[in-house]
Amino acid sequence: MLALADARARILSALRPTGAETVPLPEAWNRVLAADVVARLTQPPADVSAMDGYAVRSMDALAGGRLAVIGAAPAGHPFGGRVGAMEAVRFFTGALLPEGADAILLQEDAEPGDGAVTVKETVRAGRWIRRAGLDFVSGQVLIPAGRRLSARDIGLAAAANHPWLAVRRRPRVGILATGDEIALPGEPLPAGGIVSSNAHALAALVRAGGGEPVVLPIAQDDRSAIADAARAARGLDLMVTTGGASVGEHDLIQAALGPEGFELGFWKIAMRPGKPLIWGRLGETPLLGLPGNPVSALICGVQFLLPALAAMSGLPAGGPPTRIARAGADLAANDVRFDHLRSALTVAEDGALVATPAALQDSSMLATLARAEALVLRAPHAPALAAGSAVEVVVLAELGV
Repeated sequence: MLALADARARILSALRPTGAETVPLPEAWNRVLAADVVARLTQPPADVSAMDGYAVRSMDALAGGRLAVIGAAPAGHPFGGRVGAMEAVRFFTGALLPEGADAILLQEDAEPGDGAVTVKETVRAGRWIRRAGLDFVSGQVLIPAGRRLSARDIGLAAAANHPWLAVRRRPRVGILATGDEIALPGEPLPAGGIVSSNAHALAALVRAGGGEPVVLPIAQDDRSAIADAARAARGLDLMVTTGGASVGEHDLIQAALGPEGFELGFWKIAMRPGKPLIWGRLGETPLLGLPGNPVSALICGVQFLLPALAAMSGLPAGGPPTRIARAGADLAANDVRFDHLRSALTVAEDGALVATPAALQDSSMLATLARAEALVLRAPHAPALAAGSAVEVVVLAELGV
């Protein structure tokens, strides 16, 4: 069996970022930037007022002094003249500083009346002025390529005068659930059957990772049905199957796809849950075969599918981010497989996270995973730990899952 980290490294090494596409700025949120955003202008373009008040010469704006008000300059309506000796211009935030002025007299520090203003507080040179280029200058790289765009980034790109942005195309991920025993939610169940949750859960996981899911019809445990579904998925960036990845008589993924050009990269991972995982290539399309058990499929999704989506989106890719918590219960020694214990999270009085694994960890128990807030990670051959010991955890909400 392949170690988890080695399997992930092999998967990531085989993937390449998708191409770029240009989208309108309002549609660029949460997309991955494919080219640097470079400022197309200087912000602010010239010295401007940071506050409402009066543009003055600091040498004249001494406490008790009286200055003649010679005009006004709201933002967007610059004053075209010059501020001379013992003169002031009524000013508003964002207005361009007129020639001759070198400071702003705050309106609360001024007493207006009869076409003049009396200075109540002495003003020093440069006070309340935003200098040209304070925020950024033309030609400056403001947002580097390879960043997932936040609302703050969108605002910055807009301020830099970009109505369109080049972003990575969302990876298109085909999702194929297999099995005679499964049916989609709301459909009649076969005898002894179950509702298929994997396709919907994995589609949501793909969206959380910035991809575009393509959910294919369920393929029965029949080689030709699986092969037909695989042919329909050609041209996708990644194919994900669930079920049919183990060694049972009806686990047909490898057998059905072999005649379609499937090349196996590796099979079986030393992890729990999720041991029967397949990685390979179906023609030009990478294929990730996940176990059929819903918990196994989702945890494999966290460890392999989300990093794959990051790699295809041009983002740094690796294992899920982890934090340190305290074990909320005694933990038994681990065996040869990397384990993921579905756990609740609480906060101790000193602010430390406390992770308490659920009593039952069966890979079919989706409700336990849905209630869990974290996965406690246990390395192969990890020794027994007493409650209160430090453990490494993946906080599920931080992954958006």
